[in-house]
Amino acid sequence: MIKDGSAIMSDSDQPTDNALIRMAKTGSLEAFSSLYERYLPMVYSRVRYTVPESDVEDVTQEIFIAMMKSLRSFKGNAQFSTWLRTLVNRRVADYYRKRNSAQMELAVDVSEADPSLPGLSVGSSTGLSDDRIMLRRALRELPEAYQEVLMLRFVEGMQFREIARERGQSLEATKSLFRRSIAALRKQIEQSNA
Repeated sequence: MIKDGSAIMSDSDQPTDNALIRMAKTGSLEAFSSLYERYLPMVYSRVRYTVPESDVEDVTQEIFIAMMKSLRSFKGNAQFSTWLRTLVNRRVADYYRKRNSAQMELAVDVSEADPSLPGLSVGSSTGLSDDRIMLRRALRELPEAYQEVLMLRFVEGMQFREIARERGQSLEATKSLFRRSIAALRKQIEQSNA
């Protein structure tokens, strides 16, 4: 790490999250833009996995607006990525609170079906859309810790070691949580099908 003005730079000349946050808190639009570009793929993927495709862009934009407004409250007690994931989870919960769940499920577009989702059957496009709706509903019913580990693994593609480091857990505790999460998700889907 080398010191460059007020920003600490990494070996690849990219400012660290902490350096960007400090600059963004002082009003640097460039620093905020760098944070936006760095975290857009993660935020977009998480939102796309949890809300209907027609609303992904709007919810993603709302999250970054909320991030800009609340960045001053970020104390650095946790990693910035953890803080941002919490903000994403809250905004997605707000999204569903504001809308009638039944209305949202009818609004899902068949074109948004993703056949790569775990544990879903491949069939007609209508069947895939139904599966995606059922998966979203089942995910929302799981405890937050279960939702988070599933999102980190399937949406962000993190390895178990990365998830363990992110959550501050041992590797075995993370794998155990993942197994319980999968079992709970499977049970939730089975109950939906009954």
